[in-house]
Amino acid sequence: MVSAEEIVRQHPFDPDGVEWVVPPQPGDITVVEYDPTWPATYALLANRVRAALGDDVLALDHVGSTSVPGLAAKPIIDLDLTVADSTDESRYRPQLEAAGFTLVLRERAWHQHRMHLADEPRAHLHVWSPDCPEAVRHLLLRDWLREHPEDREAYAAAKKTAADRLRQDGGPAIDYNELKAPTIREILYRVFRAHGLLPAFRGDLGAP
Repeated sequence: MVSAEEIVRQHPFDPDGVEWVVPPQPGDITVVEYDPTWPATYALLANRVRAALGDDVLALDHVGSTSVPGLAAKPIIDLDLTVADSTDESRYRPQLEAAGFTLVLRERAWHQHRMHLADEPRAHLHVWSPDCPEAVRHLLLRDWLREHPEDREAYAAAKKTAADRLRQDGGPAIDYNELKAPTIREILYRVFRAHGLLPAFRGDLGAP
């Protein structure tokens, strides 16, 4: 069982901790208005994952901005997949790649995260081991944004501002996440407070 302390712990992005299997390609960050077809697209992708892995799928969820009705987002579906051991790639990588999900990175120091990409439809498939605090955070944030329109609007504004700045400055795409991080931290603070997780909070999120 994941602890409250692990759920609220912030892990700053470490570019040196990323092992790229497939080097990232430059490209514009495009944020579009919510598309009501995104849930159906997720369902299509989820069926592909389940068909590829069968009972090895311990959990599979639609996360990220495309999982929140009304939220502007990059038109890329995010899926969180939990398997018995994300480090044991032999149990899932060949099957996922045969189904069109290509392994592109490993982050061993960040919950042994693995990410696969699909091109049609476009998707990020995140692979975790059981009781991963980041997967818990994804669900907490998703459900909060579904129920709190004021935070949904604030997050949409932050995303559009970050995308506009990258287009103007020509920075790398990874900076998009860093630019919108302060807004995410503020929202997560409210999420943690509402769920009674703040006794484990130690200031990592820069609470307002």
